[in-house]
Amino acid sequence: MEPLYQQTHKQVHEIQSHMGRLETADKQSVHLVENEIQASIDQIFSHLERLEILSSKEPPNKRQNAKLRVDQLKYDVQHLQTALRNFQHRRYTREQQERQREELLSRTFTTNGTQKKILDIANMLGLSNTVMRLIEKRAFQDKYFMIGGMLLTCAVMFLVVQYLT
Repeated sequence: MEPLYQQTHKQVHEIQSHMGRLETADKQSVHLVENEIQASIDQIFSHLERLEILSSKEPPNKRQNAKLRVDQLKYDVQHLQTALRNFQHRRYTREQQERQREELLSRTFTTNGTQKKILDIANMLGLSNTVMRLIEKRAFQDKYFMIGGMLLTCAVMFLVVQYLT
């Protein structure tokens, strides 16, 4: 049992050092490091199953100590597994935020380009700048009417709830 325990304990320490590499790895190699760590964790779990069997076969005076050592290794590995999952979740969230940011940036440029095209088409159709300004002013005013209506609706709903309860 002792050689397998020592080997497993050494692998746990190696994984801990690999976890430090995750933070400094570039985007291309981070997946490789994650897969390497996950494979090592899976291998350690299989070693732990074997160690549990071996610890139950130890002499009674050593059995309790052997089980405690195996349980401590299992606890350490579970924390490493959780740390890896947390890192993957943070990385996924960060990548998703970057994609959304890029999408929003491209969308604003698209909107500006679209507005310019609409103005060009309106000029071709003969609509004057005055008419265009009136349309934009109306859209601005409509936004305030919508917000006012929403606030009025909320106030009425609040009063109805207060009155009925």
